[in-house]
Amino acid sequence: MQNYLTPNFSFAPVIPERGLGSRVWDNEGREYIDLAGGIAVNALGHCHPALVAALNDQAQKLWHISNIYTTEPAQNLARRLVEHTFADKVFFCNSGAEANEAALKLARKHARDTFGAHKHQIVACTNAFHGRTLFTVSVGGQPKYSRDFAPLPEGIVHIPFNDPAALAAAVNEDTCAVIIEPVQGESGVLPATPEFLHAARELCDRFGAALIFDEVQTGMGRTGKLFAYEHTGVTPDILTSAKALGSGFPLAAMLTTDRLAPAFAPGTHGSTFGGNPLACAVGCAAFDLIHREDTRANTRRQGTALTAALETLGRDTGIFQSVRGQGLLIGCVLAEPYAGKAAELTAAALRHGLMILVAGANVLRLAPSLLLTDEDREAAIPRLAAAVKEWLQTQ
Repeated sequence: MQNYLTPNFSFAPVIPERGLGSRVWDNEGREYIDLAGGIAVNALGHCHPALVAALNDQAQKLWHISNIYTTEPAQNLARRLVEHTFADKVFFCNSGAEANEAALKLARKHARDTFGAHKHQIVACTNAFHGRTLFTVSVGGQPKYSRDFAPLPEGIVHIPFNDPAALAAAVNEDTCAVIIEPVQGESGVLPATPEFLHAARELCDRFGAALIFDEVQTGMGRTGKLFAYEHTGVTPDILTSAKALGSGFPLAAMLTTDRLAPAFAPGTHGSTFGGNPLACAVGCAAFDLIHREDTRANTRRQGTALTAALETLGRDTGIFQSVRGQGLLIGCVLAEPYAGKAAELTAAALRHGLMILVAGANVLRLAPSLLLTDEDREAAIPRLAAAVKEWLQTQ
């Protein structure tokens, strides 16, 4: 097929045509088991009937009306998010990058309004990933994503992930925000330690800075709780959510408190499509399904079972040195002889009818539907085993 898109993507050699649950079929009729979840987006699998019904129902009513008005779907989804989190107010947008952009702008605006222009420093972690806008890619701390777009925004300091001492040395009176992923997704599925998160909370309180949790990938049930911050009891001032929030429909949100929200006075920030009725209607249906106890229980159970099966595969083949993660966000760290070759394994898996991801060059990442069934999980592991066996013969 002729490609008419810009060359910044390296597309897989198949063209998916339709999906249902955790199964996908390409345009030649081949079936795949999807343990990638659209990169942790399809939290309820493909074409869940409740989401299809919500989309179809709203499509007969109102698609877009602009942010000159609010709508019932937007208010209904915001209410759900406020009632079930620390937050008092919600800003809707379309992607994780936009949500993080809003979070960082809010933190700087609040600090400037409250303390003065000097309080603008943002402390972030190396090897983080917060999006692809110029601001968020600069905060992300991965030069490979930012260096070609210099000069970059200033006032950003990077410290090693999970290093409380380095964090303490970086935060000061000029710091307006500390931004952390509770689990670093793109850089290897690395969970933050409770000590690191508690240190961040204490330092932000001491210096009057906002603690931002980027839960674009970990939020909306992915770790077995609605949001990952609930596991440690460390509450942020700002939280970003996307991916699973719309479960396949473009939707993102920034959540914050009444202490910070007033800094976003009318006209200070906006989004043409953010919070549109179609997205928010789907988001409400997704929220209601994700927040069910049986969904959370399935996430925990399937995460445990899938992790155990992957550990067994690692022991039997020597392919993995460890398997880590939380809930149904799982990273398989390649053994030293195979370091740097994660992409080759994902390609092998695809040839065997299995969709998986990478998280850096050394880690396979799995982020399947939170409704993953025993049948699909048990069918997926032999496909991965066959792919590993075939790939190892070429090494």
